[in-house]
Amino acid sequence: MIQFSILIPTFNNLDYLKLAIKSIKENSIYNHEIILHINDGSDGTLEYAKKEKLIYTYSKDNIGLCSAINKAATKISTKYVLYLHDDMYLCKNWDEFLKNEIEILEDDLFYLSGTNYETRDIDNKFNPGNSPEKFNPHLFHEFCTNKKEKDLQGSHWAPHIISKRLWDIVGGFSEEFNPGDGSDPDFCMKLWINNVRIFKSIDKFKVFHFGSRTIRNKRIVKNNGTKKFLLKYGFNPKFFRKYYLRGGANSVYDGPLTEPKKTLIHLLELFINRIKIFFYRLSF
Repeated sequence: MIQFSILIPTFNNLDYLKLAIKSIKENSIYNHEIILHINDGSDGTLEYAKKEKLIYTYSKDNIGLCSAINKAATKISTKYVLYLHDDMYLCKNWDEFLKNEIEILEDDLFYLSGTNYETRDIDNKFNPGNSPEKFNPHLFHEFCTNKKEKDLQGSHWAPHIISKRLWDIVGGFSEEFNPGDGSDPDFCMKLWINNVRIFKSIDKFKVFHFGSRTIRNKRIVKNNGTKKFLLKYGFNPKFFRKYYLRGGANSVYDGPLTEPKKTLIHLLELFINRIKIFFYRLSF
């Protein structure tokens, strides 16, 4: 039996969190381990976790997305780690789709993502609503059944799954990217450095995303993730996505990625990145 550890960091977003957990419990074929990290939890999240006997870690204050994920990860007990936002709803049989993908791969050097949809991406006929109170799961499941697309190349977003072995090698999320901006490309870059070349978004694994509700509804001071990534790796996240992951809205998956081709444009953009680094360091 295949089983995942599902990490969900949350910050006073109880109604969305309940819906996310409901989708896991109702739409999974297999039994999975749900692990929360609760920031604050004064909206009733802490009491809810205790009542439902969920596995969780806790911090009195909001410690940031990256630290929250890493705290939750200390409770992992399975071979695979799935990171899920607290405002996502999973389609039916999502875990079977992932299981089938994992079983055909030769090793664990992969990063597999769901295909996310928001209200603006779905025709009115199948639109399930934009809040937990209004959400209609039947419409979303009908949309999932009717919407057939290709798997995408170069995924770098949640929900994503990797092996626990890889998680330990890269050390989880880099906490210098707290509260979270730039943490996804940084995580993928660390995987790239450790020879992961499969960054694939699975079309069948469809997810409804309410759209970063925690960040929208709370006064969280954002970090400059682009600058931090640039100084850390010598190029910015956009360069990484373009030349390494080679992904985009219409980039159909065509197999494992290879090293970037050093074309004239590639070298020119890399040079521009290096100039930006020079001026950033001058300003220190």
